[in-house]
Amino acid sequence: MTESCPVLTPSERQIVDVIKIADKALADAVSLALQEAVKKAAEDTRAIGQEESAPAIQYFASVIHQRMYCLMCGADPDTLKGGNPDIAYQVIRNSQNIARHYWSADIEPYPPR
Repeated sequence: MTESCPVLTPSERQIVDVIKIADKALADAVSLALQEAVKKAAEDTRAIGQEESAPAIQYFASVIHQRMYCLMCGADPDTLKGGNPDIAYQVIRNSQNIARHYWSADIEPYPPR
């Protein structure tokens, strides 16, 4: 293997496997929580005669996205204060690269700093 792709030791492989399992469990929990939020909002808006006002799953996903973005950047998710602009820049640039590479988005990512 090359230096950029080393062969993992058995111990390192175990760590990778543990993290992958935790990643999957987290992703599943977030997906389930989003589905439950949509269902609860639909039930609650129906109960008050406003079922057409129930938010779509994308609304709740955007709420989670904003909170996670704040946490990644070191900001308070409730006030949006205290974040590291350098980390914010890198997170945005990464998102732009994903959109461009995987979804053929016609955007030019921010240039490297």
